[in-house]
Amino acid sequence: METDSADNQTSETETFSNFRSKSLMGVQIEVTVSVGKTRLPLSELVKLEKESVLQLDSKIEDSVDIYVGERLIARGELEEVDGKDGHLGVRLIEVADLSDGL
Repeated sequence: METDSADNQTSETETFSNFRSKSLMGVQIEVTVSVGKTRLPLSELVKLEKESVLQLDSKIEDSVDIYVGERLIARGELEEVDGKDGHLGVRLIEVADLSDGL
């Protein structure tokens, strides 16, 4: 039985794509959670020391933004993780469509 070379190439491309996708799923990426921000003059910044407090533009109950690199991928709410003394987690409340990749 002969196979069409175009069909064979498509099959190889799909196989490689599936392999690449599966092999990349184990790669760890850094996720950044943005809680808030502030602006202050450089003169105030250089005066900061241990125990200084920076007031952010957000409240404790405000949602936080979750990024991979520069891309906003989700929003969530901060919460304390059960059984993890004092550790924070983020409960997702909105997730971006990632079907086109990161």
